[in-house]
Amino acid sequence: MGSQALPPVMEPLTNGTFSYSVGNGCDRIRLDQFLALMDPATSRSLFADAIASGLVSVDGVARKSSYRVRAGEVVTGRLPQRTPPEVTPQQVDFVVLFEDEHLLALSKPPGLVVHPGSGNADGTLVNGLLHHCLSIAAVGDALRPGIVHRLDKDTSGVMLVAKRDEVHRRLVDDFKNRRLTKEYLALAHGRMRQKSGRIVASIGRHPRQRQKMAVLAEGGRHAASNWEVLREFHGPLSLLRVTIETGRTHQIRVHLAHLGHPVVGDETYGGRPVGPCKRQLLHAFRLVFRHPVTQQEMEVSAPLWPDFAAVLEGLDEIVLPGGERR
Repeated sequence: MGSQALPPVMEPLTNGTFSYSVGNGCDRIRLDQFLALMDPATSRSLFADAIASGLVSVDGVARKSSYRVRAGEVVTGRLPQRTPPEVTPQQVDFVVLFEDEHLLALSKPPGLVVHPGSGNADGTLVNGLLHHCLSIAAVGDALRPGIVHRLDKDTSGVMLVAKRDEVHRRLVDDFKNRRLTKEYLALAHGRMRQKSGRIVASIGRHPRQRQKMAVLAEGGRHAASNWEVLREFHGPLSLLRVTIETGRTHQIRVHLAHLGHPVVGDETYGGRPVGPCKRQLLHAFRLVFRHPVTQQEMEVSAPLWPDFAAVLEGLDEIVLPGGERR
């Protein structure tokens, strides 16, 4: 396996500035591709705009998108400032699990986009949060007020939302430095060879299909996931408990697909629907964290969403001789 890219000097900052070292695994790739690999959450087009505007330098020299970066160089710059569209309060249903004057824990329904973006101007969770508590509008990013982490559109379950700026900063730092326990339930195709395991595999943008992520032998960002088999069903199918040590885009979906056990219903990564439920059967079940103000240890759980629960109820569980369930 080739050398891995060195970690970035710093993460992208809230003011849009960034600084990244070029590792051996990224030697000789295009500048715009390198930036997209370092920060998959930012669109490649936005990086291209920054480069075209002269806002990106390699070792202090402004370069074009086509420039091939070399190992050891340092890429610095800032993203162009764009005026975000105004986010309006709207009635959007979600389940409140915990709330005080500092933060809100909720269970996000499947099919709900977290914040406005391309193709989703309104009707998002953020619109609903502003309807629930308008003061959240002044917390954090204008387009993603209060949001400290995200779930994919079709992933259900626990999310934290900050109601004050200082709480937002502390929670973002907690997520960045892995001070929280994030536990998911996933129904996966196939039967795992072991009852539990850990996968460490770097994740970055798919080299050809830019809307997808992929495990990359070179480049990408460190990602680690732990899984445990809870139940096994004919099919074969496996209900897994998954905890993630990192929070990369599509991490669980990509890691399980890489193991040959894609999430049921996740057609993007090779999963097939089972029964009437057509979405990916991935649920953020439990979040353990320290309250950023009171310092009390908090544990918030979201019951399995009804469509996911209905699929499990309709499956034929494997029972071994002697009554032991698998």
